[in-house]
Amino acid sequence: MTLYGENRPPADDRPTVQVAAVTWPGDDPEPPVAPAARPRPRRLRLLLAAGVTTAVVAGATGVGAYAYAGDVPRGTSVLGAELGGRSRTDAARELRAELDRRAAELGAPLPVRVGERTAEIKPADVGLTVDVEATVAAAAAADAHPVSRLVGSRSVQPVVTVDVDRLHAALGAAVGDQGKKMTMPAITFAGTTPKAVHPKPSLALDPQRSAEVVRAGWLADQPITVPLVESHPATTAEEVDRLVDELAKPAVAAPVKLTTDKGSVSIPPKAIAKSLRFTSDEAGKLSPQVDVKRLRAALGDGLAAIEVEPRNARMTIAGGKPKVLDAGRPGQQLDSAALGRDLLAVLPKADGRVVTATLKPAEPEVTPEKLGGLGIKEKVSSFTTRFTGGLSSPRSQNIMTIAKEVDGTVVLPGETFSLNGHTGERGYQQGYRDAPVILDGKLVPGVGGGTSQFTTTLFNATYYAGLEDVEHKPHSYWFDRYPAVIESTIFWPDLDFKFRNNTPHGVLIDTSYTSSTVTVSIWSTKIYDSVKTEYSPRRNITKPRTIYLTPGPSCIPANGIDGFTQDAYRVIRKGGTVVKREKFTWRYDAEPRYICGAEPS
Repeated sequence: MTLYGENRPPADDRPTVQVAAVTWPGDDPEPPVAPAARPRPRRLRLLLAAGVTTAVVAGATGVGAYAYAGDVPRGTSVLGAELGGRSRTDAARELRAELDRRAAELGAPLPVRVGERTAEIKPADVGLTVDVEATVAAAAAADAHPVSRLVGSRSVQPVVTVDVDRLHAALGAAVGDQGKKMTMPAITFAGTTPKAVHPKPSLALDPQRSAEVVRAGWLADQPITVPLVESHPATTAEEVDRLVDELAKPAVAAPVKLTTDKGSVSIPPKAIAKSLRFTSDEAGKLSPQVDVKRLRAALGDGLAAIEVEPRNARMTIAGGKPKVLDAGRPGQQLDSAALGRDLLAVLPKADGRVVTATLKPAEPEVTPEKLGGLGIKEKVSSFTTRFTGGLSSPRSQNIMTIAKEVDGTVVLPGETFSLNGHTGERGYQQGYRDAPVILDGKLVPGVGGGTSQFTTTLFNATYYAGLEDVEHKPHSYWFDRYPAVIESTIFWPDLDFKFRNNTPHGVLIDTSYTSSTVTVSIWSTKIYDSVKTEYSPRRNITKPRTIYLTPGPSCIPANGIDGFTQDAYRVIRKGGTVVKREKFTWRYDAEPRYICGAEPS
């Protein structure tokens, strides 16, 4: 008889123990036994069988307990460290100890091939490291058959992490001129002629791909090559050409009639060209849209026949205090969203170029109640510059004209004021006259000359109010009527002056002038104790050359001015301490000495 025979249970992953068949004297045919003696051997067999079975089960249980001991399967190692049979905590401790033993090796600079160049990166600089907890979790989850747990072994790859952004920055220097920036598709207008810009692919690092390659190759003792990936814009050259033919060209082929219940306005091709914009998103997908703000600017006063522009409440300074001058009024304006959508829809058409627009009530942005809660209560700063020629000279007239346009302007908290955006184009139609301007390095007559003096005055008033400088550009030559470095020119439409109201209060710009001065004052709530300027010594001083010009109306003589470089520091104090120190630096060219006449022989 066998104690473990053919009727065995289904195989499982537990170890099996083979037991040899056992026979007893009562099972042999020889010698014969008397019938009365047979029951005893059967009882002994049953008792013995039960004992052996218990031994088998006990043996199997002991072997399984050994094989399955700990969280990590026996025979599992990482980087040569034996983690098998350990709890997760002990395995993590052992792995960290192994990493410490190999610290010099793991911290050594890593050569990485980028295109045709090689960069060396330090693991610590880019966050390249072994994630101990994640590695132990991976080791614990390793698939191991019971027999393998007893006598087998397995090596688990460590989980490697890296800071993608830091790695990308470290590899960027090796790319150099191997890389190519993506040329985004575009369509622009030169007058009313559309110009296509065809897309070109970029050749650059893919940050995620670079991280994958470095993570995989760091501990593999193999060369690491990070690929440069070519990426194409979503819009193809063929699609750009189709947009030109099907939209851009037809758009400016004829005017569009804009009708409302208050009348109609013709939108000429030039205004369409200025407002039809083709912009690409980050993926290089080119999309057309009508910029209604640009359309309004292009039409100028043309919309006045059908619209009533809302007027904001205004403030002025009277008796040394701010007061509401005008309560403002609501208006009626075209629905901008609908106008942009409907105009875009008719631009591809040769016929039926008519847009029916609706007028919507338009409330003023600034009401008397809003003005009253802006905290405009005291003069924060004031700045004055001087000019010659009295009030009758064209230059002085230009200064007065722009000062009047800006006077009483309220800049809300968080808003950015643009001088070009506020005044618009400063041409003859807007009341500006010809006066000296700097063009191509010399003084020549130009419309709006003198507006830079007002710009400098406004810049200094906002500067000493502690407001945020957003955009300004000093003159190429220094004029002693302005403070060095802290001054600004302006030129429509390319050079602008902008500041941001970075306070929680409103800002009122108050302007005034005399026959020889222009003053700008900033009214708000005072935040800082003081704002002052500290100058460095002038350096890199250059002397002017002498240039002879052909005499005539366009020739303006000049005595010449030294060129130099200088630093200016805006020092802002509050509560008795310096809370901000900003550096402004400018390099002035030496203005030549211009003589209207022939050079002596």
